[in-house]
Parts: sequence; structure tokens; C-alpha cells
Amino acid sequence: HCHTTKETLQVDKRARFKLVIASVLCLLFMSGEIVGGILAHSLAIVSDAAHLLTDFASFMISLMALYVAARQPTKKLSFGWYRAEILGALMSILFLWVLTGILFYLAVMRMVKDDYDINSTVMLITAACGVAFNIVMGLTLHQHGHKHSHGHSHDNHSHSSNHQAKTVTSGYGSINSESEPLIKNSSDGERDDNINVKAAFIHVVGDLIQSVGVLIAAFIIYFKPEWKAADPICTFVFSFIVMVTTFTIFRDIIQVLMEGTPRGIDITAVRQSFYKLPGVKDVHDLRLWSLSMDKIALSVHLAVEPNADPIRILKLSSAMVQYKYRVAETTIQVEEYVEEMMDCTHCKSPQS
Repeated sequence: HCHTTKETLQVDKRARFKLVIASVLCLLFMSGEIVGGILAHSLAIVSDAAHLLTDFASFMISLMALYVAARQPTKKLSFGWYRAEILGALMSILFLWVLTGILFYLAVMRMVKDDYDINSTVMLITAACGVAFNIVMGLTLHQHGHKHSHGHSHDNHSHSSNHQAKTVTSGYGSINSESEPLIKNSSDGERDDNINVKAAFIHVVGDLIQSVGVLIAAFIIYFKPEWKAADPICTFVFSFIVMVTTFTIFRDIIQVLMEGTPRGIDITAVRQSFYKLPGVKDVHDLRLWSLSMDKIALSVHLAVEPNADPIRILKLSSAMVQYKYRVAETTIQVEEYVEEMMDCTHCKSPQS
């Protein structure tokens, strides 16, 4: 069987296309904005251009991450290169934070020394173009989720893989009624989003808000030249906005790198779903983690009654987590239940 679906390839191609278009647009306008910022003597405009430089670098990192993530697993990287896109997004955000700190410092120095003049006309024109550009960029990167999926199962092995099917009907019957959905507050479209395109879109949203702020500052300085402090103040506001717009995705990245339970999944509900399977007496060593933002892995030990059919339980449990709950990598160990498991510290479920 094949582990690479046509739908997955299409999602990656769409992501690459969007990032290439965004990179070209970003490079073109960044050059124009640098010229405009220098001519206007505006730190806010230069800050906007520097942010575009960061975006351009992040787009390049994201494109590289998409390329290496599609590579096949190796002996040293048995899960493949899924984490490449996570590392790419992390590098992009850290780069942006460093640049934000530099611009914040320059704005403070400008406020303290007060040794600058602003060409408000050039600043106004450049800022207006910046708003229009970021709207175009946002439309280019905006993701519309459409669910297309299918799944498969290994009939005789405890390792299995899926590709997010919505319905399940197999030779051993439907499992749609076995348990309640585990994934909360998450739509199909959200699952199709690529983390790198999402990171790029977050950057552009921050750019757009900053560009609107620069435009407002340009209007203020144009009509009230003595209020030129609006230029560095705009940079202060921009610094705050950057931290707010990047914190959520940074938190998601750390959750993945720390092998945390994927956001939106209730591990207690997962455990209860296994208990509902016929013949399952105990569930222990349940592990849920993310290989990437949209690829979940699971491993678990199922202790079954002595007269239970382990092959049937394996089929049911594999199909349940694969097809219904969209787990991409599944390892299930079926073992006979013994009373000692009740007192085993290692087998007990986490309490916090």
C-alpha cells in the first residue's frame, strides 16, 4: 500500500505555490519600501521594510521546510522529516523577535535624542502602498480548508497509518458508534492548514496592522509636523503587536517539540474510547504526541480478557484511532490482562 496520498501532495503543492508568490511580492515591495523609508527619514517605514525582510526570510525557511518534510524516512530519522516545518516556523519567529528588539531600541534612541525630521508626504504615500500590499499578501496566503481524505488499515500488524478518513466501514463492521469525537473545537479545514503557510499568514496580519499604524502616523505627521514622535511611537506599538500575533503559534511549536499531547485532543476521552472496545480490561502506557502540527502519533498497551480475540481488538482499536480520530502513526500492543497491573505504578494513568 502507499502512505502518500494524492490529497497530501496537493496540500503541499498549494502551500509551495502560495509561499513562492508571497516571496516574490514581498521582495519587490520591500525594495520599494526601503527606498521610501530612507527618503522620508521615517523609522516606522524602515521598520515596516525590516519586517518584510523577516517575512521574506521566513518564506524561504518555510519553502525549505516543505521540501525536506517530503523526504523519505532514513535509518537515523525513522519518522522522516516532519519536524523540519516546525523548526522552520520556530526560526522564523525567533528571527522576528530579534529584529523587533533592535527596532524597539532604535525607537527609544530617537525619542531620547529627538534629532530627526520626517518627510511626511513620502511617508504617507509609502504607508498607503504598504497597506494595499499587505492586503494582497493576506489574500494570497489565506487558506480555505476543503476536506478530502481516505484511510487504510493493517489487518495483521500492530503498527498502522492513516490519512484522515471521515467515515469508516471495514470487513469487521462500522466503528462510527464506538466512542465520542475526541477532537474539539477543530474543523476539517483547520486540519488541512499547513503550519508554514499559517505562520506566513500570521506575519502578514502583523504587517497589515503595522502598516495601518504607519499610515495613521503619516497622516498625523503630515497635518501636524510637530507631532513627529508618532513615528517612533508607531514602532513601539508594532513591537507589542508582533509579540501578540506570534505568541500563539510559538506556544504550539513548543508543545510539539516537548512531545506534549496535541492541542484539541482530550487524552482522557481517548482512554475511555479504548475501554469501550469489547474485551479490553485495562489501558496503560497511552502516549499521544505530534510529529508536526497536523500529524498525530499514538502508542498504547491494551490489556485484554483471556478469552478475547486479540486480532479483532487490534483491528477495532487501530481503525478507531486512525479513521475516526485522525492519528497518523499508531502503535498498539495487545497483551493479556493480569491482576498485578492494578497495582503497577508504571501502568497508572497520569493524574495531571
